[in-house]
Amino acid sequence: MCYNATSSRSPFLRMRDAGLEMDMLEDLETLQFEYGIQEEDHSWLYLLGRSHGLMTKACAHATFFCKLLHNLRKSLQEKQTSTCRLAGLREDTPDDDALKVGIIGGGHLGKQLAHTLLQLVPIPADSLRISTRRPEALDEFKKLGIQCFYCNSSLVEWANVIFLCCLPSQLSNICAEIQTSLGKACIVYSFVAAVPLPRLKLLLKHTSVLRPQYQCVEDLASIWGANKEITAALQDPVILQATCPYSPAGGIILNIKWLEGVFYAAINVCTEKDMPHSQVLQLLNELFLAKHFEACEKDRASFQKFQAQDFVSKAYAKNLSRKRPFPWFDLTAVQLKETPFSQYLSHSTTFQDNLTHLYCDSFGITLTKEQEPEVSTGFSSQ
Repeated sequence: MCYNATSSRSPFLRMRDAGLEMDMLEDLETLQFEYGIQEEDHSWLYLLGRSHGLMTKACAHATFFCKLLHNLRKSLQEKQTSTCRLAGLREDTPDDDALKVGIIGGGHLGKQLAHTLLQLVPIPADSLRISTRRPEALDEFKKLGIQCFYCNSSLVEWANVIFLCCLPSQLSNICAEIQTSLGKACIVYSFVAAVPLPRLKLLLKHTSVLRPQYQCVEDLASIWGANKEITAALQDPVILQATCPYSPAGGIILNIKWLEGVFYAAINVCTEKDMPHSQVLQLLNELFLAKHFEACEKDRASFQKFQAQDFVSKAYAKNLSRKRPFPWFDLTAVQLKETPFSQYLSHSTTFQDNLTHLYCDSFGITLTKEQEPEVSTGFSSQ
């Protein structure tokens, strides 16, 4: 952990104090954003809550995705270490396969995402880097030991996951700059809402792209607030439940095709390691279903583990030998078309309940039966 030369206190402690200071000022009317706004303009204030809600939900889903990849890579490392020991081969050090995350864009979204990933995954400072046109404006992150610079292609060559937090007007130039540096397995996660997946695929000449889509209802709930730090908001059980992938609470609905992309991205990570598909299924069951399977003593007969035909066609699965890896999946196609996994996600209420509990557990909040949120199957992107 890095410390400021002028203070013996941890930067994380100072960040927490800043959040406490914001809470202390919360009830002072004259210091609120709304103070001084003409009455006839108050009808537009809902846009502030919507913007904060979208950012909170986007950062929560990115954090969950990184937690999943972190745990997956950790499991892969453990299996590889075990195999090496049995074969008497050299073991890789644990850091060899650590998740490396890059953020392109140091604006408000990029900063909020970096804080969230650092504190809630948590990603070590040396595994997170930021590329921005103004790295000198990111001293708060440099003090934490994070490398901040302006070289997008260098960042892409290093990272396993790249978050695009730039303006739509900047995207074409950024894609042209990084497309030749993108490795096949590098996942590009786009927050650029105005640019659809087919366009991203064309600009990047890359298929490992994730792009969450959100839809806001007219009567947006007031739970999101406008002044709360996102890391603090995601420790609030009400707000966290509203960010659950299947939850319509809060009035911001996620297109569940994103979740399909997340699963197929996880499979691709295993395929890159040439892992037999039977072991991939075992790993997915351990990561997503094991805890719930153990808890469902009375209902084990109706609880079904993942099978090959949940991810590929029945004909393909029938000819897939146990030692063969899954094929490499085009993540853009997964998010745009129906897949074998589409039906599973839409119709398995057991899985939906399990994912909701797993999601909240990953943020350190355990749901009671009474707290289980209403479930939505998302909206269609078509």
